[in-house]
Amino acid sequence: MNSGKSAQQDTASQIDDPAPVPPIEPELEDCCGNGCVPCIFDIYEQARERYLEQLDAWNQRQAERAAMGKKPRGKDRK
Repeated sequence: MNSGKSAQQDTASQIDDPAPVPPIEPELEDCCGNGCVPCIFDIYEQARERYLEQLDAWNQRQAERAAMGKKPRGKDRK
C-alpha cells in the first residue's frame, strides 16, 4: 500500500525532469537589418534546433518512464 509514496515519487520525477521550453521567435522588427553575423534569426534557429533535440530526448525519457509503469508526460513537437 505505497500508493501515496509512489505518487510522491512520480511527482518528484516530473519536477526533476520538466519539459524543455521552446525559444521565443523574434519579430521581424527585432532584426536591425545591418547584416549582423550571426543575425538574431540565426541565433533563434540554433536555439530552436537545440530545443527540438532536447524535446526529442525528453519525450524518449517519458516513453521510457511509461514503459516502466509510470505516468508519461509526453509533449507534441512543434
